[in-house]
Amino acid sequence: MPDETVPPGSTPEASASRRRERAALAEAIALSRAALGVSTPNPPVGAVVLDAAGAVVGRGATEAPGGRHAEVVALDEAGDRARSGTLVVTLEPCDHHGRTGPCTARALAAGVARVVYAVSDPNPVAAGGADTLRRAGVDVSRGDDDEVRAAGDGPLRAWLHRQAHGRPFVTWKYAASLDGRVAAADGSSRWITGPVSRHHAHARRQEIDALVVGTGTLTADDPALTARLDDGRPAPRQPLRAVMGLSAVPADAAVRGDDGRFRHLATRDPAEALAMLGDVCHVLVEGGPRLAGAFLAAGLVDQVDAYIAPLVLGGGRSAVEGAGVATLADAHGFTVREITVLGADVHLRMTAPTTRPTPAAPDTQAPATPPTRGPR
Repeated sequence: MPDETVPPGSTPEASASRRRERAALAEAIALSRAALGVSTPNPPVGAVVLDAAGAVVGRGATEAPGGRHAEVVALDEAGDRARSGTLVVTLEPCDHHGRTGPCTARALAAGVARVVYAVSDPNPVAAGGADTLRRAGVDVSRGDDDEVRAAGDGPLRAWLHRQAHGRPFVTWKYAASLDGRVAAADGSSRWITGPVSRHHAHARRQEIDALVVGTGTLTADDPALTARLDDGRPAPRQPLRAVMGLSAVPADAAVRGDDGRFRHLATRDPAEALAMLGDVCHVLVEGGPRLAGAFLAAGLVDQVDAYIAPLVLGGGRSAVEGAGVATLADAHGFTVREITVLGADVHLRMTAPTTRPTPAAPDTQAPATPPTRGPR
């Protein structure tokens, strides 16, 4: 059966080179996950350097703002072995000066002969890297549709959403019984789902920029909202912790912590709350039924992470209240993207069919314009 990943008529050498580049891009996408929760407002990019013979000699992911971009990390690791080689990267190399120089200049200085990237940079400030490299004599190629889709739907997704819509990508996360209850009739809710689901959810917290709950959840549970390891210790990456609502947050509330990564969003309007979060790219809404309903009613849920336990409670609190639905025709629809068994539970990841920009909240300014590729 012919290899459909290479053009018909390609030489065996070209076919082998293309397969190596595809493998390198898949590795670069995997590497970019290390930048989630770290790189914002820079995009979470991954990069791999192949030497002239096609061997991997450098790997990298975007560092925290002010640090190196993925291309520079990979090229630094490769050193002289990058000369006449190939730089494979998930996002088009940037072409502007900020805290550091453009990645295009670093690639040219390294002497790479070829650059392969998956997603074109949509930011007008940083875009144009591919053309700059071509003008300098570098062979530049963009990935095929499958590669573009894999990179765009992967770790880059929230950042690309921010660029396109001027607001963060919002994921609503909840854990519920089979009949959609997040607490039993007596109010007990720990634990509806099992330890495997909780481990999965805490790993997820390390990959997002901000976690939001409402003042109702604050009052009921006094949550710390930290990402924790299996042994209970704080994870190395922590999201910004935010409480949305008009009620004051007590000075001794666990959510305040002592690391300065707490914010009170003194509003009941989801659009205004997102604007208050600044240039974050991915927001996880973990609040109770009313907060979930408010974001759904505002059309501001882009993805759902649902953890479903094999339990029937027959009463208690529903997962959502006040979602703005009066009839079946008004229901909020989502498309199932992933189904994963987590111990005794099932995790569903669903996405909204369309995404709308954040409307300006009443008596507030509209959200900030999409961020640049980020400070360097």
